[in-house]
Amino acid sequence: MNPKKHPNADNTYETERLILRPMSREDKDFVFELYNRPKFIQHIGNRNVNSVEDAENYILNRFAPQIERLGFGNYLLITKEGNEKVGAVGIFEREGLDIVDIGYSLLEEFEGKGYAFEAAQKVKSIGMDEFGLTKISAIISKDNVSSQKLIEKLGLRFKKHVTLPGETEELNYYETE
Repeated sequence: MNPKKHPNADNTYETERLILRPMSREDKDFVFELYNRPKFIQHIGNRNVNSVEDAENYILNRFAPQIERLGFGNYLLITKEGNEKVGAVGIFEREGLDIVDIGYSLLEEFEGKGYAFEAAQKVKSIGMDEFGLTKISAIISKDNVSSQKLIEKLGLRFKKHVTLPGETEELNYYETE
């Protein structure tokens, strides 16, 4: 075991209907599928995950280092009933943001069932209760109205518009009160 690995890096969490576990290299096929869905690219962006190998590298180089260092990061969402991989939720350090950012994405066939809210609510409480985060932010594309409603239901409020380094799209920026 890596001696510098955060003690909570391998924690799995549960909600009423979901299991949240840290993304691992075994999830490369799922990440490849999710990150290439048209809605993901439209609302979150093209992450240049053009092959299963790219997905594995994304997990190992982007997700794993943060969760090992901070103890929290990106979690795979699995239904308790049916054991289906439905999406991802996490709290991320992002270049250009001073406050960690909550994010989530689901395969379209699992939208509208409350999974994103259930998972985001859990991750927000993990961040604040277990890790002592005092504020959490969210960035959402201006046309993603359903995500804006979810974030507001989660208790974050619109503050301003931001453009992240290296990006051109102006995003709505939300923060916990």
